[in-house]
This record gives sequence, structure tokens and C-alpha cells, in this order.
Amino acid sequence: MIPTVLSPLANHLWQSTLFFVAAWLVTLALKKNRAAVRYLIWLAASVKFLMPFSLLSTISDYLEWRPVLVSRQPHFTHVVDEISRPFVLSAAASIQTIDPSSSSYLFLILFSLWFCGFLLSLVFLFRSLHRIRAIRRGARLLDYHLSIPVMSSSARLEPGVFGICKPVLLLPLDITARLTAEQLESVLAHELCHVRRRDNLTAAIHMVVAKIFWFHPLVWWIGTQLVAERERACDEEVIRLARDPHVYAEAILNVCKLYLESPLACVSGVTGADLKRRIAAIVANRRAQRLSLTKKLLLASAGLAALTAPVVIGVDHSPTVHAQSVVTPAFEAASIKPNRSGRAGGGLNLLPARIKIVNSSLKFCIQMAWNVKDFQVSGGEDWTGSERYDIDAVAAGPFKAAELRTMLQALLSDRFGLVIHRETRDKAGYVLVTARNGPKLPAPIDDPDVMLGRTSAGDITLKAKSATMEQLATTLSSTLGAAVIDRTGIEGRFDVSLEWAPDPTSQPLVTKSGTPAPMPPPDATPGPSIFTALQQKLGLKLEARKVPVEIIVIDHADRPSKN
Repeated sequence: MIPTVLSPLANHLWQSTLFFVAAWLVTLALKKNRAAVRYLIWLAASVKFLMPFSLLSTISDYLEWRPVLVSRQPHFTHVVDEISRPFVLSAAASIQTIDPSSSSYLFLILFSLWFCGFLLSLVFLFRSLHRIRAIRRGARLLDYHLSIPVMSSSARLEPGVFGICKPVLLLPLDITARLTAEQLESVLAHELCHVRRRDNLTAAIHMVVAKIFWFHPLVWWIGTQLVAERERACDEEVIRLARDPHVYAEAILNVCKLYLESPLACVSGVTGADLKRRIAAIVANRRAQRLSLTKKLLLASAGLAALTAPVVIGVDHSPTVHAQSVVTPAFEAASIKPNRSGRAGGGLNLLPARIKIVNSSLKFCIQMAWNVKDFQVSGGEDWTGSERYDIDAVAAGPFKAAELRTMLQALLSDRFGLVIHRETRDKAGYVLVTARNGPKLPAPIDDPDVMLGRTSAGDITLKAKSATMEQLATTLSSTLGAAVIDRTGIEGRFDVSLEWAPDPTSQPLVTKSGTPAPMPPPDATPGPSIFTALQQKLGLKLEARKVPVEIIVIDHADRPSKN
């Protein structure tokens, strides 16, 4: 039985092992292809040990999606989850069979063992690093005119590239006397191939994996495969550069006979891997096959599946978690009746545990439920905007204002069979910018309590207390019946007051309650328009442009079911 505290680690190791098996099968299928491809696959298997699936699963929390709660989890996803997380205890089992004290002792024992092994591996690592650095400090610079510095050392180590950010090629002092010029050129070509491939960096990444997961035998086996494929990849590249295979094979054999292998895996040398197989492959001069289009597509699909599967599983589990931990507020009872009075006006009455919507259309209810304006609701049959209803909904107790929209959305979906989706469209609107002579705003204030109000009696007056420019633009959007986007770049909150005369030739403006605002009397002296008032009073300007607007599209709606 796996203790609860160790269950995540056990699942991670199990998932990484499955990933290793998949990588091994893929490399078997690509054994006739280039070694560089197999090297990348083994590197991915190594990096997987540093990336728990749970980390990828949490990405789903940041995706904007709207789950539909289902009563039963899909069978396929359940099977995948059981495979990916075999070491999960039920609540009853964890309470009945595991003693918390014994679990803690077991964890401390296992952690102590791991930490001792980790420290021991670090000791060997630092000893090897110290040795290589001492060799480098005692080396002298050679004039080889290569892409990286070349240094000569009296140590009996094989030629190798040391360093990641600023690599240096270390050569034995007597190598020019022991190798022919052609053999030395082949060795240098091999080392420069390591530099181009960034082999020291990838080897260092696996070194980190090996130190953390020193207890896992597959991690060490992956390290062996990485070294083997790394050297084969460089062998293939050297032969591709038209080097004589026999001369190159002799150079490798001479280096192996005369010099010691580097003590660090992240120092790329010439030796390594199965020497007999390497020499046989070099002398045979077998050319590796390039990946066909089919194999490229299969590899890309496998990589994409490895990255997206944990995210999909996380998305699938998110609704279940939310359903268990968060209770969605809803109305206990609701009455919806058609209103055939023929009146134009409607209204909203909000009580602590009750809401009454009078003489309003479905589209107006959608505006309230999704906090959008009239021009942001599209689709639906004619009756969704023309037929009026009285809605009286009662909750079990007082609800917060922030919960009201969620409760209304659930009510409309249930009683009207409402199905909607969101999309963004470019529509005619306005951009709020500063006028040519600059803004004429009052001094900014530090008051978080925002109050926006508009009255209409002849001229229309807008008063905003402690409002940002974005909030002012939103209020102007309601007035103009079109999207208004703030592009002033002005920060802070302001108390502003604005008065203008409605345009008698335009359609009546709509108030917040959804009723038409009264028009001024015919003999009234026309005042400034909203555009002029903004410029004269606040030094702001509205420019007509196409702007992106989020739209609520009605996909389906039925007349409400009977109460």
C-alpha cells in the first residue's frame, strides 16, 4: 500500500516509466534512421522525469472554457486516468489501513535514503568537475583558428569539449605526434559537431535528472542511450562531410588506446558507446535514412499527444472538482408569465432573496445575465426581442450581487432552453481619445467607490464619481448604443459631469432599465451634442472606427415552459 504522502511521487515515476517504454518503442521503429532523431527522443524521455503530468494538467485551470457538468465520467477518460494514476487511495482505505505515524516514519526513512544518495552523487560530480577545471587551468592556448578556443593539456584525457556557454576544446599535449594529420582533422570535426549540436547542454540536463532520480535504473539506462546516440550522430555527420571512414575509424581507435575517457558525461569527447559497433558502422559507411513524411507526421502527432493528453485529462477533471467543492447558486423557484399589457417600459426590482423583472424581453434578460449591451446580443427568432415577460424568482436566502448573473444564466438556460456562444466581431463603434488641446479633466482622486448615473429631462446629464476612463467609455457605450473603447492612456479616477442634448433625428436613447428616454420638447433650444460636450468639457474626443466587439449569439431558445 502506497502512503498518501508518496502517492504523487509514485504516480510520477509510473508515468515517466510509461513514457520511457513509448520512447523505446519509437527508437526501435527508427533504428535505420538518423541517430540525431533517436537522441532527441531519448532526451525527451529524460526531461519527462522533470515534468510531472500534474504540472501540465494545471494548465487547464488557465484556459477559458465553460464546462458542461455531466452525471457520469466518460469511460475512455476514466480508463486513461486509472492508467496514469494507479497509486491513488480512496478516502476510506486511507483512513482504515494507514497509520499516520507509520506513514510519516516511512516517508522520513525513504527521504533520508534518497538524500544520502543525492549527496553522494554530488560529491562524485564535484570531484570530476574539480579535476576537469584543474586540467583546464593548466592548459595553454593553441592557434588552431577554429570556431572555439583550442587548448593543450599534459593530462592523459581524450580530446573533449568542456563548457556550455563558452566551450573550450581540450587536446592532449602529444596528440599531434600520435595521430596523423588526417586523423587529427577527423577528431576535430567530431568535436566541432558536438559544439554545433549543443551536446554539453543536453548532457548537463540529463545529469540533473540522474542526480535527482539516482535510484531509478531506467534513468541510468537513458544516460547510456544518450551517449551512444550522441556519438553515432557525430559519426554520421563526420562521414557526411566526406571524411575517409577508415581514417576516421583509425583515429577513434588510437584515441581509445592512448587516452582515458572523460570522467564527466557533459564533456563531449570521441570515445563512448559500444566501440565495436561504432567502428563497424563507420567502416561499413552505412548512410542513415532520412525520415519519411509519414514518420515525421507520426512523430509530431506523438509529441503533440504527449503534451496535450495531461491537459485534456486536467480539463476533464476540472468540472468534477468544481462540482464537488463549489455550490453553484440558483433560484429555488421561479414564475415566468407573458406580459401582454402593450406597455413600452420595463423594470427590475432586486430584493435580498428575490428578483422581479417586469415587462422585459428575453434579449434584455440576456443583457442582464451576461452583462452586455443591446448591440452585443445577436441571433434568435423575432419573438426573443419582441415578446415581453414578467419573471419572479426566489432564492433560498440572500445572495450576493456577483452571484445574480450566474443565477439568471441558469434560470434562462433551464426555462427558455437557451443556448448561446460567444464570438468577437468587428463592428462600427467609437474610440475615446484625447482632443488636440489635451484633456480637461479634474484632478484625480483616490476613492475606490464608483458611482455612475445618468438622468434625462430635456438635456441628458451624466455624472460619474471616482470613475476610470474605461468605466466612462463603458457608460458612453450604453448611451450611444455602440461599443466605445478607451484609448486615452489616462490613468486614475475622476469625478466628471457631462450634459448634452439628444439628437432629435436619431433613434431614442435607451436608459439602463431598458425604457426609451423622453425626447426634448420641440421648441427647446438644442444644446451641444455628446461629441461636442465631451470635447468642450473634458477635452476628450470620440472617433468613429471599426472596433472588436464580443457578441452573445443566441443559438437556440424556446418560449418558456409553464410554471
